[in-house]
Amino acid sequence: MSCGSVSNYTCPDQLCCSLHGWCGSSKDYCLDGCQPDYGNCGSTWMPTPAASTIGPLPTSIDGRCGPGVGICPSGQCCSPSGWCGITTDYCASPDCQTGYGKCDADATPRGLNTSAVRRYKIGKVPYGEAIYGCKDPSHVAMTFDDGPYLYTNDLLNILAEYGAKATFFVTGNNLGKGEIDSLAKPWRHYITKAYTAGHQIASHSWSHANFDELTPWEQKRELYKNEMALVNIIGKFPAYFRPPYSACGDICLATLEQLGYHVIYFDFDTEDYLHSTADTIQQSKDIVNAYFDQRDTKSSDTLSIQHDIHYQTVYNLTEYSLKIMKQKGYKLVTVGECLGDPKSNWYRSWPDKPKNR
Repeated sequence: MSCGSVSNYTCPDQLCCSLHGWCGSSKDYCLDGCQPDYGNCGSTWMPTPAASTIGPLPTSIDGRCGPGVGICPSGQCCSPSGWCGITTDYCASPDCQTGYGKCDADATPRGLNTSAVRRYKIGKVPYGEAIYGCKDPSHVAMTFDDGPYLYTNDLLNILAEYGAKATFFVTGNNLGKGEIDSLAKPWRHYITKAYTAGHQIASHSWSHANFDELTPWEQKRELYKNEMALVNIIGKFPAYFRPPYSACGDICLATLEQLGYHVIYFDFDTEDYLHSTADTIQQSKDIVNAYFDQRDTKSSDTLSIQHDIHYQTVYNLTEYSLKIMKQKGYKLVTVGECLGDPKSNWYRSWPDKPKNR
């Protein structure tokens, strides 16, 4: 939920308005830079973990944390297995236990938040509805989730060799990789390279959280943070989104419709995430081969899913798939193109420019 002078919104009771214009209850919201005219502020702040039937949870003294156990000391993260620590194994989102210590996903990108952007709904592609396939025969829209990551740059080079366009559903701060707009990381350069090469940049949320386990406010926070980071990189943010874990019920769809997102799934799963080792990737290659072997190029289209966080996907499966699709005569396009949506509709501008959505 946004707040402050930009949106002219005051946070609900007990929540603080942070320096960057977000409502929350942690020290990042309530102490340095907190906006007192738009919410609670000051030294009265206390951590507010998940509700407990036995009252406030104590700060851990034995290294354990989590529901019914305790909160980690300041600066420490609560791991998925319920232990306090400071390394990636403890702090990496989405598995770090929010509310019981620090987590990577707590970070907020610099700059103004995007909640005040007017979400014009233009074009023929539906908003807030699940989309599973392409529109035109002979098109294949390859999509890559969860990056950018260590192998994304090489993936872009492989796609370029085959003259293929793809869509990247990017996450902002997951797997311990740090924030995608960080000047100290290579991720912003990979995203810029993909965007400049004509690939489509789409959102996969900030931390890869399960949207069906979040409140509408938490869902929006995941979306806004990723938008802010992408604005810092390419000067705009996407109107296309894929829900992490393919989990997006009615409440999630309502949030995405409100924020003007096209909700993209897929009709072909390569299952690369299940066969991500050198010994098992052949199973995904067999899936790809069998799928395209039974399809007629002139009458079929495909919207596929892969993950550029897996070594074998990038250096083994992708080129194998590209060769098959090229031999069959398919055109490798972005999701926007496969849906017949003009490129001018794929993104929203910030600061808000009505002629650009």
